[in-house]
Amino acid sequence: MPELPEVQALVDVLRDRAVGHPVARVDAVAINVLKTYDPPPHALHGMTVDGVARHGKFLDLDIGGLHLVMHLARGGWLTWKKAQPAAPPRPGKGPLALRVTLDDGSGFDVTEAGQHAYASARSIHGQLEGMAREVRSMSGQIAGVVRLYANASAIVGFLPERLTLFKTRYPLVEIALTEQISDEVIRACLDDRADVGISASTKVHAGLDSWHFAEDPLMVVLPPGHELAQAEALSFLEVTRFPLVALQAGGSLDQTLKEHADAARVPLNVTVTVNSFDAQCRMVEAGLGIGIVPTSAASAFAGSRNFVRVPLRESWGRGRRLQVHAPRKSSRLKAVQALIDTLVEFEG
Repeated sequence: MPELPEVQALVDVLRDRAVGHPVARVDAVAINVLKTYDPPPHALHGMTVDGVARHGKFLDLDIGGLHLVMHLARGGWLTWKKAQPAAPPRPGKGPLALRVTLDDGSGFDVTEAGQHAYASARSIHGQLEGMAREVRSMSGQIAGVVRLYANASAIVGFLPERLTLFKTRYPLVEIALTEQISDEVIRACLDDRADVGISASTKVHAGLDSWHFAEDPLMVVLPPGHELAQAEALSFLEVTRFPLVALQAGGSLDQTLKEHADAARVPLNVTVTVNSFDAQCRMVEAGLGIGIVPTSAASAFAGSRNFVRVPLRESWGRGRRLQVHAPRKSSRLKAVQALIDTLVEFEG
């Protein structure tokens, strides 16, 4: 068989049915499929299809000296129609990407049907997984997969021991852990992409149940020789006088610091921004600035004698806490409820 016989079959169909016909109209329904805007698609109007060729996976229509070249990739397909609709297609969320209409009313559609089929398959797969999880739960067996989203401070400071206890109790349950910033943790729970979430969000969210998880107050991390290193506690205003090593934009800690800096009408003198607590502490250790981090992260990454840790004096820093969240439901899968119970009751 020739290589890519399905593409060659399309070439044969177009040679038989399109060659010799002038193009009446070209409608680009999905603008993202166009890789060139000069000449535009309407430049083909009135020009005759002189030939059709294949270059590997590419279809090539020679139309009056211009070439309409298409790559169907994995999700695309071409469908011949004896009679195209008289009205031009409307842009939308359907699979139609490009429509070519010839002088006799026939023509072809280029679609992304495979992409839509893939999305539908993913949705069906998710529904089947959910059904399987419910069946296991109804059987009385605590097993299956629990989707857990958590922010970085929960993961580095508290989760390892708590998940170890949970796995000891429920060895048949798999934890699919995803690290995200607090806002994304909440969003995943609200969208039902997460069964359980852990965040530093203090907002009350309709549609979620929330429980206390851990106290995780903020600390100021400094090099030992820094002029603030001898303080027993530091105010936020004192800290803002010095260069800061900041954490990723958009996270709950970043938002908190910016909100309080705006309220106090003081600028944050940020020298470098990093995406993890360990990188933040390394930058502080190197002398690039001081950092404000949760106690969990300070314990994990700034526990050596190369650092001094000083509590932040403000109540919003001392009172920082983490919470467990779960979508509000009349009943939960047994594995999900078992994880919530373990996370909430754990002490030590």
